[in-house]
Amino acid sequence: MAEPGPFRSSASAVQLAGRLLCRSLAAAMASAAADALLHPRFRWWGAVWTLPWWLTGAAVLAWTVLRVREKAGRRPPRDSVRSDWERAA
Repeated sequence: MAEPGPFRSSASAVQLAGRLLCRSLAAAMASAAADALLHPRFRWWGAVWTLPWWLTGAAVLAWTVLRVREKAGRRPPRDSVRSDWERAA
């Protein structure tokens, strides 16, 4: 097995989508704060400051789909009580 490098990760797709979601939301909030407090007058700013918000929406959708698929793929352990599994989910 190859060792993880700078572009390889042992994290699952759900974890990566979650990280993207958190980072894009942070960037979106920072760009909204900059827009509200600094009032940039650049022509390109009107289009650029909304990009993290679009990325956040896409990341939410990706994370949701991946998380549902991950949950659907899991089966309860054979030696445990079904109600315990349902409560944990």
